[in-house]
Amino acid sequence: YKIDFPKGAASIFTFEIEIGQVAACKFIDSLEIFSRLAIVADVKSLVIHPYTTTHSQMTPEELAGQHITPSTVRLSIGTEYIDDILDDLDQALAKV
Repeated sequence: YKIDFPKGAASIFTFEIEIGQVAACKFIDSLEIFSRLAIVADVKSLVIHPYTTTHSQMTPEELAGQHITPSTVRLSIGTEYIDDILDDLDQALAKV
């Protein structure tokens, strides 16, 4: 797996774990630096599974319109040392 960080000031990243919801949840559970909180733009790195949290009340049509699937993961990158963040993402991806 490879995550390409965009150039610029973005700190929120949404992506899919292609092999499904179980893998997405395992990835989230495997993260050590990222806290599981449904807020954004904190100084801490955060992760959520929108399908079962922030968007769980939406209809299937609304979810599709927002491009939210069971394998969607959303990260908010904090101020931790970037190598620590990348190492955490790598080790969590390796577990799925």
